[in-house]
Amino acid sequence: MQSSKLHTRLMGSDFELIATGATEAIANRRLEQGVAEIRRIESLLTVFSETSVTAQLNAQAGGTPLTVPAEVYRLLLRCNKISTITQGAFDITAGVLKQLFNFKYDHFTWPDNNAIAQAMACTGFQHIALLEHHCVQLKRAGMRIDFGAIGKGYAADRVKALWIADGATSGVVNASGDLTAWGTQPDGGPWKVGIAHPDDPQQISLWLPVNNASVATSGNYEQYVERNGVRYSHNIDPRKGWPVPYIKSVTVVSPSAELSDALATAITVMGPEVGLNLVNQLPEVHCIIIDGNNTIFQSDNIQIHAKA
Repeated sequence: MQSSKLHTRLMGSDFELIATGATEAIANRRLEQGVAEIRRIESLLTVFSETSVTAQLNAQAGGTPLTVPAEVYRLLLRCNKISTITQGAFDITAGVLKQLFNFKYDHFTWPDNNAIAQAMACTGFQHIALLEHHCVQLKRAGMRIDFGAIGKGYAADRVKALWIADGATSGVVNASGDLTAWGTQPDGGPWKVGIAHPDDPQQISLWLPVNNASVATSGNYEQYVERNGVRYSHNIDPRKGWPVPYIKSVTVVSPSAELSDALATAITVMGPEVGLNLVNQLPEVHCIIIDGNNTIFQSDNIQIHAKA
């Protein structure tokens, strides 16, 4: 078995793809196929293009329903399901809040209560109407959906499905930490996923063996702001209109990169006690949480190793 590797930037993130095949030519063809699929999904879901489905829905917020492609409609259905089981901790309508709390910019200033209240009026997954014939309506003017907390995971799952349909018995799709892997490495060993130390992302604090599973990590070590001695992550609690404090990272393992991606965000919002209670009720879902004191919490049946 041959393998080929590619690093490239897609969906605003660093992607690493490892394709395998009987020959190097087959592995390389699968890499090209994977990149093309990710670009296709990006064009559907990005908020940075006026022609994307996301942009069209946002432009139509408060107006008449819009017919969307079947795959986007199904993704919206799954988003609403995750929002329901997490009691709103995961919510793709938090786009307006995310704009208020954009820590990427040096000139970030904390928004006032009035601005937060106005953003909250445009937030809530219950205001997405999923109608017949793939019609979608954002019921409130000013609403802004954003697939940032699930889109990369969805793309990773789609590439995996394409490669498996093409006969690939193993492979890896890694979207800046949102990763899916199946089969084994070319040498027969398991794929391994390192979890970054929250105080030094260049160091690995734990590693997980991954076999036909997907891993996603949501951490506050890349985008955050300090306020009154408290570090707030870029993850927003859409139920409160406030960034999440005290959680350094959440890693979720599940059969689906999309599910892991969404749950990592939701559990960051929910916190260790409620988050682990949810995870322990979900089949084949596992979780590791590192809080502000570097205390490690883990779900009941996860296999972790102390050192890489």
